[in-house]
Amino acid sequence: MNGVVNIDDLRRLAKRRLPKIAYDFIEGGTDDEVGLVTNEQAFRKARIVPRYLVDVSVRDQTTTLFGRTYSSPIGIAPTGLAGLFRRGADLMLAEAAREANVPFIMSGSSTGSIEDLGKIAPDHGWYQLYSAKDQSVSEDMIKRAADAGLKTLVFTVDVPEGSNRERNVRNGFGRPLKLTWKSKFEALLHPGWMMEWLQHGTPMFDNWAKYAGAGASAEKVADFVASQGRAPMTWKHVERYRELWKGNLVLKGIMHPDDAIRAHSLGVDGIMVSNHGARQLDISPSPLEVLPTIRDAVGDKMTVMFDGGIRRGMDAIVALCLGAKFCFVGRPTLYGVTAGGTAGATKALQIFRREIDLTMAQMGAPRIADLGPQFMMWKDEEDLRRNRR
Repeated sequence: MNGVVNIDDLRRLAKRRLPKIAYDFIEGGTDDEVGLVTNEQAFRKARIVPRYLVDVSVRDQTTTLFGRTYSSPIGIAPTGLAGLFRRGADLMLAEAAREANVPFIMSGSSTGSIEDLGKIAPDHGWYQLYSAKDQSVSEDMIKRAADAGLKTLVFTVDVPEGSNRERNVRNGFGRPLKLTWKSKFEALLHPGWMMEWLQHGTPMFDNWAKYAGAGASAEKVADFVASQGRAPMTWKHVERYRELWKGNLVLKGIMHPDDAIRAHSLGVDGIMVSNHGARQLDISPSPLEVLPTIRDAVGDKMTVMFDGGIRRGMDAIVALCLGAKFCFVGRPTLYGVTAGGTAGATKALQIFRREIDLTMAQMGAPRIADLGPQFMMWKDEEDLRRNRR
């Protein structure tokens, strides 16, 4: 990881390793990809007003979440198909999270198993549940997560239907992944990835294999996963999963305060304000735009977390000032693990930790608990004040 200074450096290394068909899957959004810009630009409108003459010689960014103290307020969000970008990436991300003492959410579309996550990172691993059409499958996964010793289940609610991801359509990214001659020729420019692909082929959705039939191939398992996708999801499912799961239950994808209030009424422990990395509804607001309203709606009644558009430590600071208890990142750590395996994921987390530390020092906030809206001003307010002069 020599020469890597920021997350964008890791992005460039990941792009160098991957053929276009794979890299575009990571980078792409939906429709016109307005949402990708919206998520990141929301942070550019924020202004942190520093307070000086504060003793910041000692800074502490430890954060307690669901009764466990983590070293930093940044965790790893679920990112599907990670094993396509580097073989074994899901468990590498788990290892990096364990070593950094931050949470890692294994994707419901992971290529590592719940059981292996329980062995590698039982105190740091969470599991993301995608509701299956066959509810017995979902309920068995919940049981497996509990049996593996995991403490937090994340039910992702913001994928009611597949979205229009045009990069994937243009590249021929489908199921099974069969490279066209054009894609194969381009992939030859990325020999490390190509050798891995030729040696191992399509990665297996390990958590779904047992339901696809004995001896099912990776392609057959992928077919089964596709057949179980886009299951109807309602509040009845939340009630059922709350009944089954005795640990911390989190809903990921909440973007409206009324939904947050209803989640609390059903006994949900936490929500993650997120628009699925701008990969579902292109004209939705950014999570940052709705975060303060959601926080105001539920206050301290439940844990409010954040995911979407964070590329710098100062972005996480902004979200924390606006009411998030904890932040998660998806693409940044996926860049890292793609570029350098466990070391690359670790580097991404180290970058965030350093940037958060420096931002806390510069703004005059020695502890994460000191953060709040008192530090915030918005670009529109800045422009208004300038025009009044």
